[in-house]
This record gives sequence, structure tokens and C-alpha cells, in this order.
Amino acid sequence: MILTVTPNPALDMTWHVDGLTPGQTHRVPAGASRAGGKGLNVARVLHAEGHDVLALATAGGATGAEFTAELAASGVPHRLLPVTAPTRRSIAVVDDRSGDTSILNEVGATLDAADAAALLGEAARLGRNARAVAVSGSLPPGFGTDDLGDLVADLVRAGTPVVADTSGPGLLATARAGAHALKPNREELEWATGRSDPLDGARALLELGARLVVVSLGADGLVVAGRTGDAIHARLPRPLHGNATGAGDAAVAAIVAALASGDDLGADTDAAARARTDLARRATAWSASAVLMPLAGELSPRHPELEAEVVVAPFAEFRPTAEFQPTAGTQPTENRIITEEHS
Repeated sequence: MILTVTPNPALDMTWHVDGLTPGQTHRVPAGASRAGGKGLNVARVLHAEGHDVLALATAGGATGAEFTAELAASGVPHRLLPVTAPTRRSIAVVDDRSGDTSILNEVGATLDAADAAALLGEAARLGRNARAVAVSGSLPPGFGTDDLGDLVADLVRAGTPVVADTSGPGLLATARAGAHALKPNREELEWATGRSDPLDGARALLELGARLVVVSLGADGLVVAGRTGDAIHARLPRPLHGNATGAGDAAVAAIVAALASGDDLGADTDAAARARTDLARRATAWSASAVLMPLAGELSPRHPELEAEVVVAPFAEFRPTAEFQPTAGTQPTENRIITEEHS
């Protein structure tokens, strides 16, 4: 069984509009609501691809009731812990004309100490018996980065492979805990490490203790970097347009599936190098195929043919389609690595 853990789930609400004009009123078709959060999206992808998966999350309040009902109807195996804090909402507005998606994510209400402890305990209990664990998404108030780091470290000590997809101090905490794989996007990587070059940022996380880092680069594909061997870059030969909300979650699904299958991704062997290349190709294809779907947590039926098109090459040959410029002021500077070794 693969376990996905979503500390800060959300009721995802998605609307599609034919041309979004800020400040104007738009008449749109009925929107869609579904149980979401990054770990739930990972679980949906794995379930659809035939993997034995269990999604662990919390649910509370009126939105939690709607969240629970939709998840039960989805057929995705799950374990929901009742909490006092209401489940947050996440709103996505997809501009079908431009291909852009605007997202409004509520921060989430504070988990009380008893509910946070229950979530940590259940994640550890289930995770010790899992073939692999994916911990994904933001952390709600009341569930700290130390809690996250302790959970990952506990599972690593138990011999369970762990992939973490989070940001800021949480990303650093999971690296220090020895996570088997981390999956930041390019912006999250720079905000956490202060390094604008994806490979430099990945190496900073590897030096902290992570075993493998997969950096998603949007239309530029992704980078796979480990402690051994050369970093590789994978991408499709052309960009795809659509709803990118669940693209990173699809990549996480590919990573945790590889870990659960027993693929040795970290060794300095020819077999491990081939496994990393296969992972880069599949994660790129799954991420790209998710963009073609209207809702997060789904893969396009075209993903096998997309996987055949993915180009994999040494990272040294990578040339971005556009210079990455981080958005100033969107993340606090204390999220960056500032230690004796990385100052």
C-alpha cells in the first residue's frame, strides 16, 4: 500500500471561463467541487493507475462534510480524521482562452494540539506499514515544520521510503530528516534555498540530507538530481496548454510509485541511473498529461504516448525557454537556508 498524507486538505472549487478580464463580471458554466489538497490529488492519480493507495487527511466543519461526501463517492480509499477546524477551500479559475489558471488558496484554520497529534500518530502508524509514503502540500497552523520533520525522520528510520512535496521551512525540514525524494517546483526551491539555479538549489537540499531531488520547471520539464551520478533534465519537445493545478502532484505520484516498486534511485550504479532516467521520463509525462485534464488529480489517456516523446539529457545541456525571475516579496526571506554551512 502507498500512503499519501495531506496535512492541509481543501475543498477544491474550479471554474472555467472563456477569457478572464480582471474587474469584470463573467457568466460561466457550473463549477466543480471535489475533495482536494496535494496529497489527495496524488492518491487520485495512483488509484486511477491501478496502485494500492490510501489517502490520509482531516475533515471538519461544513466544507469538511462536503469534502467527505465527495471523497466517498470518488472510490479512492481513504482515512479521514475528524477535526474541529473547518476544512479550507481552494478556488481555481481556468482561463480557457489563454490557458492560464488563477488560484486562491485559503490558509486553513488552526489545528488544535490534540488533532495535530492524532494526525501525526496515524500517519506514523500507517506509514510504517506502507511500501512508500508521499507527504504533500502546505501545513495548517498548529502543525509545525518540526512535526513534519519528525514524521519523515520516524518513517525513514522505520525503512519506509518517503517523498515530500512542500515549501519553505517544511522543505528544509524534510531534507534534514533524510527524505528519500523531494519535489519542489522552481519557485519553491529558490524561496527555500536562496539559489536561483535549479541544480544549485537541488544540491543544497541534498547536502542537508535529502537523497533525491526532483525540481519541476513548468513548460521546461523537470530536473532529477541525486547524491551520485550526473543530474538529468527531461522535457517534452513542445509545451502543452491547459490547467496546470495538478501537474506537480502527478509528478509526485510517479516518484512515490517508483519508490514503492523498489526502484533503487540513489545508488551509483548503471541500474540506478536507468531507474532515474525512467523516473524522469514518466514524471514528465504524467505531469504534462495532468495539464490536459480539467481537474487536478487526473491523467490524460495520452500519457503513454507523451512518455514516448519525452527527451532526457544531461542537465548541462539544459537551456530554459525563458529566464526565470522570482516574484519579489511573495515569500519571507527567513524561508531561505541560513546555516553555518549555507550562509
